[in-house]
Amino acid sequence: MTETNSEKIKLPRTAKGKKPQYFQDPTMDKMLSMILTLMGELSVTRDRLDTVERLIDKNGLFKIDDIEEYKLTDEINKIRTERRSAYIARVLKSVQDEIDQLQQKGESKNAPIDLD
Repeated sequence: MTETNSEKIKLPRTAKGKKPQYFQDPTMDKMLSMILTLMGELSVTRDRLDTVERLIDKNGLFKIDDIEEYKLTDEINKIRTERRSAYIARVLKSVQDEIDQLQQKGESKNAPIDLD
């Protein structure tokens, strides 16, 4: 049975329960989480870039040098800034989660970093 876009089930975006610990030092687990997130992001970016480059070559859309000479508009810069902020938040999610937990427990009223 195939589902249409409107029939797809939406799953929660946050995991429930205790996170597994792989290393004795919990900071190593956080680093591992950030590294794996970066690896996933980079892998997707490389695949998308490969697709774009293949389409450029196939269709003769423009010269690759045009990329180096591209002028960034304010609107595009705003879009990229928002995308970059979301990316940084994903990479540092484990750190933000810990800050949030500490604040909920009342252990840290002045957390050293705010990723929002």
